[in-house]
Amino acid sequence: MESIRIAYQSYTSKEQAGSYWKHLQEHVNKIVDEGTTVDIKGISPPDAYAHSLSEFRCAREMISNAIIADREKYDGFAIGHFQDAGLYEARASVEIPVHSLGEASMLYACQLGQKIGIITINPKYISWFHHQIGKYGLRERVTGVHAMSFEPGSILAAFDKEDGLNEVMELFEEQAQPLVSQGVDVLIPGGGIPMLLFSGAFNHKISGAPVINGIPILIKMTEMAIKLKRLTGLSVSRTSDFAKPEAALIEEFMTNPKGL
Repeated sequence: MESIRIAYQSYTSKEQAGSYWKHLQEHVNKIVDEGTTVDIKGISPPDAYAHSLSEFRCAREMISNAIIADREKYDGFAIGHFQDAGLYEARASVEIPVHSLGEASMLYACQLGQKIGIITINPKYISWFHHQIGKYGLRERVTGVHAMSFEPGSILAAFDKEDGLNEVMELFEEQAQPLVSQGVDVLIPGGGIPMLLFSGAFNHKISGAPVINGIPILIKMTEMAIKLKRLTGLSVSRTSDFAKPEAALIEEFMTNPKGL
């Protein structure tokens, strides 16, 4: 079997994330096919605030990392960040398949049920998620977004805190239950951190509605895209959103980070 190398972009840093990176690497290692290796890449400084400015800053570093991964001959690039900031720009800039947690989770959820709900970690992300939903053409399918109240940095503490998992689970269910009552039949935790926290709950459901762990979906979708490209040559369209920039523009982006 031909080997596969995937670069996995976290929006945390190894130094800041406590045991999260260790748990993430262990989880990913259980998911991948034989012959696939996944290398986790960080962001410095990490995404610690629920704000579009932080998303914008992190997205720029992520796009650079995708270009580097392409140059280092990785076979695929997986963005383990639900907000998908910079996804289209990264996909346009490289030859390798690029997939992201939010898009992958929402698209797969549409195969499991008709009405999907998202529970994000912070109310400030609600409007961002609605923009994502519209961008992916899913307003009729992803019908509700509720929120807990964590900053991206603070929810990481649940991995090292006694009873941290149960605390987050209770807050998640508190926000999920009204969505199920309103007809939502698939639930998505809006972030890689809560997804990883809940990953030990096999066949996780709330009042019958499946709760998606998007990390395996993202990894498997990236593996599948790599295999399909090898089998058939299938890749992204370059006619519109993913038209590849000229090499000079990519070099300008990589060498002039502050636009000076």
